[in-house]
Amino acid sequence: MREDILRKIVAVKAERLREEKSRIPERHWRELAEKKAGGRSGNFSAALRADPQGSPRIIAEVKRGSPSKGLMRPDLDVVKTVSAYEAGGAAALSVLTERDFFHARDDDFSTARSSTDLPLLRKDFMWDPYQIYQSVAWGADAVLLIVRILSDDQLKDLIDLCRELGVDALVETHDEEEIERAVNSGAYVVGINNRDLKTFEVSVETTVRLAGLVDKKRHLVVCESGIKSPDDIRRVRDAGVHAFLVGEYLVRSGDPVSALRALLVSS
Repeated sequence: MREDILRKIVAVKAERLREEKSRIPERHWRELAEKKAGGRSGNFSAALRADPQGSPRIIAEVKRGSPSKGLMRPDLDVVKTVSAYEAGGAAALSVLTERDFFHARDDDFSTARSSTDLPLLRKDFMWDPYQIYQSVAWGADAVLLIVRILSDDQLKDLIDLCRELGVDALVETHDEEEIERAVNSGAYVVGINNRDLKTFEVSVETTVRLAGLVDKKRHLVVCESGIKSPDDIRRVRDAGVHAFLVGEYLVRSGDPVSALRALLVSS
């Protein structure tokens, strides 16, 4: 997404967050989160660790739309989609919860959570502890933290909070500087987004180029966006990437079970 769109998304999200806080105080989510803390600790990152000679680990995404593509699947059935991803062999699932630009519905995450025991990533634009507590209370195994929208202090504090609550943080980066910031802030799971925020173009070569900057013995690396074929999986996997987040390709496939299985046998 272009940086002006990113700023707009954050502004709209900030207003949504203010509304949520006025209705439900942080204390409510914090108390629920603390009761659940550690209950599913490490599930997400454990699911991404794989034998290098085994099948690739895929995080399959429940996604209705995006700023660039608009509403792709207005008829998307979360229960059926989750079931298909399970049948196809997904290691974990990602669920979009941003409503205004990614067209998520209020109950998408809860529906997914009640439909599977697979680890769930809550994918949204987060910068406030309120959102982390809320995510844990909802049953998330991991949350997305986007380096581009966070200060160094915010990033470190949120990673530390996730660790305290027993959830993983997928820390999303786009370039060399952001990878350095992620690692220095204590990130364990480092995501590399293949979308150029200035041109909107997507290329898996971004992950191929940047993955070498991450110590694979100390961190897990996730390729985000742009996977459209088994060849893409092979190309990126050769760079030492541990897992792949795949959304649009599966959502548009018409047969997500077969599409996912095709990616899994690409090693």
